[in-house]
Amino acid sequence: MNPEALSAAVLAVLDPIAVSLRPDEQLALEAADIVLERPRNRDHGDWSTNIAMRLAKRLGTNPRDLAQRIADGLTQSDGIAGVEIAGPGFINIRLEAGAAGALAKTIVDQGSAYGTNASQAGVSVNVEFVSANPTGPLHIGHTRWAALGDSIVRLLLASGAQAVREYYINDAGAQMERFARSVLAAAKGEPTPEDGYPGAYIAELAQRVLTAHPGLLDLPEAEQLVVARDQAYEYQLAEIKASLDAFNVPFDVWFSERTLHADSGGPSLVDQAVDRLRAQGHVFDEEGAVWVRTTDFGDDKDRVIRRSNGEYTYFAADAAYYLNKGDRGFQNKIYLLGADHHGYVHRLKAVAGAAGEDPEKNIEVLIGQLVSVRGARLSKRAGNIIEMDDLRSWIGTDALRYALERSPADSPLDLDPELLQKRTNDNPVFYVQYAHARTHNVSRNAADSGVDRSEFAPELLTHETESALLGALQEFPRLVAFAAEVREPHRIARYLEELAGLYHRWYDNCRVIPKGDDPIESVHRTRLWLNDATGQVLRNGLDLLGVSAPERM
Repeated sequence: MNPEALSAAVLAVLDPIAVSLRPDEQLALEAADIVLERPRNRDHGDWSTNIAMRLAKRLGTNPRDLAQRIADGLTQSDGIAGVEIAGPGFINIRLEAGAAGALAKTIVDQGSAYGTNASQAGVSVNVEFVSANPTGPLHIGHTRWAALGDSIVRLLLASGAQAVREYYINDAGAQMERFARSVLAAAKGEPTPEDGYPGAYIAELAQRVLTAHPGLLDLPEAEQLVVARDQAYEYQLAEIKASLDAFNVPFDVWFSERTLHADSGGPSLVDQAVDRLRAQGHVFDEEGAVWVRTTDFGDDKDRVIRRSNGEYTYFAADAAYYLNKGDRGFQNKIYLLGADHHGYVHRLKAVAGAAGEDPEKNIEVLIGQLVSVRGARLSKRAGNIIEMDDLRSWIGTDALRYALERSPADSPLDLDPELLQKRTNDNPVFYVQYAHARTHNVSRNAADSGVDRSEFAPELLTHETESALLGALQEFPRLVAFAAEVREPHRIARYLEELAGLYHRWYDNCRVIPKGDDPIESVHRTRLWLNDATGQVLRNGLDLLGVSAPERM
């Protein structure tokens, strides 16, 4: 019996009780309204609910009396071994061993689908993250958002949402001209311009541009800049994509900022955005400039969208980009921004409000805090940053991703590479991956010993470590749904560490392979199901984090 089935059983008992107490009131409860929790003390049962305390006043009765009536009804339900009332009206439920143990076969049968749910069904979400300027390599801040953004999308997809990963390429504006001047100066052997990009990577790009265009320096100055900009941009963007691919972060959409300003025989998307916001009644003209009254939506000041000289501001591109996401069918837009972008939160929410959407529903702006790495060296190529590729080569993709994902995004993070490279239980990612590898080792040894899954007797899974392990396995689908809802992949990582600990304790206490010449019994075959079910959940959880699940370590 899984939590959903138990919630349905509680609701089936509660409905007639509610009708008898309040015949004229329609409660309209659903199984999702029955909140179940795992008691901290397993002596209190497998599950606990406070539904009696929540509804007693509404039904005009005492919480303990209502709890007792619910308990009396539940004791008649299949799969429930006992029900007790605790405190002011908590209902503690103990499942029959067979009902609890049946989950092991369910997990094995469902395989990679176990944990998926429909909590976000019908929701379309655009998740935009990383979005670094294509003027240099990705650094440590981008690395954290790459890991978190990708895992948030994985959680949303597992929960039934239509979600895409989107990278906004800032390939228009002053930074691209600075980039072009920097590359061209390096190609000519001249010093980096005062406002240019330093670093050996610029010289590398310049050499590649010269190789591709040997006649570059014979062109007029204006053409040199265009060729240097566009060719170096192509190379740098390709490097960014390669870095993300190596970090196991696939993007579905690469959106070019130039698209917003492009003239395709009519008004650009930025022009159209101004007209659309004006039609919503939030645009006004003052001192020759065009403004958006963003203070109507909580911004600290109104924003200029087009200056008096006719030039558009960055805010104009933000507005056009937001509207474009809606035009592409995305109801909800999630932006993942760095710690230095707090000022963007009100601005982006104001764009949503000015576009006629709900700033509290249709847009989310997640702000991440800084990451530091003990003993990390600045990039030899870029000089003033810690590169993603250097970190990944040093720490490893799995360890780096897991470490970045196991803490809330809004918490500053200090990584210890020495710890993350250890092959000991002190290293969280090793601890979880080793548990998964151990499940495969048990399966291999079981096969060699003649233990298979030809029999399943869940009522035999009665050891206290089996009860604890099954209880944790039951929680996985609901945890995936919750982590998707609150955009917090770290909940999956912490769950996997708890599950690994429960598995290791079970392994120490319950044998899958008989001792010596003892015969193979039903309990051994049944435990193999539980072993393989645990491996499947560890594998599914690691996949949600973009981390591999090795079969041998």
